[in-house]
Amino acid sequence: MILVKVSERGQISIPAAARKKLGIQPKSKVEVEVREKEIILRPVRSVREVKGIFRKYAKGKSSDWKTIRRIAQQRVAKEIANE
Repeated sequence: MILVKVSERGQISIPAAARKKLGIQPKSKVEVEVREKEIILRPVRSVREVKGIFRKYAKGKSSDWKTIRRIAQQRVAKEIANE
């Protein structure tokens, strides 16, 4: 557990080790969820960060987005089923 101090303006700094582990970089977005007596911080990946993530599943199959999406979903489901 890492302790951080809240500034007078209500700000905290996320320690470098935590940022590195979660892939949080300058200008990254972080989701804040408030639960009973706790705050959850979650990194939010931008479209730029995930673009092309499914390309390997549909490579060379089509240039139509709907077809690529369908093929990628089928192949990802198959990979998960085989785990």
